[in-house]
Amino acid sequence: MKVCFPVQKDEGRGSTVYNHFGSAPCFVVADTETQAVSTIVNGDQHHAHGACNPIKALDSNRVDAVVVGGIGGGALNKLNQSGIKVYRAAGGSVEENLSKFLAGELQEYSPLLCCSGHGHGSSCAH
Repeated sequence: MKVCFPVQKDEGRGSTVYNHFGSAPCFVVADTETQAVSTIVNGDQHHAHGACNPIKALDSNRVDAVVVGGIGGGALNKLNQSGIKVYRAAGGSVEENLSKFLAGELQEYSPLLCCSGHGHGSSCAH
């Protein structure tokens, strides 16, 4: 299984999980079978709000799950339609969140948990 973590800076398993999928500069992908870690540069980082293309962002790389601090409804729907489940990060590093993911301790995102926007009064922390 390949688990994707949006990050600000690529530091492998020590990278801090980013607080928003679409604007993350890159993604760290951990393969739970081989223990390998790879990096994908976000090919859709500078999109208009609400126009995130997750498959373009992942540079067409196939992943099975995403663990992130925040995500918009459009990106969540597009990922889910592609068969990719999205989970809410518990803060901290890729390694910490991967352990929690494998233990079944991370909550799956639903539309109710999604970011509602970037303007004043939004629930996002970014």
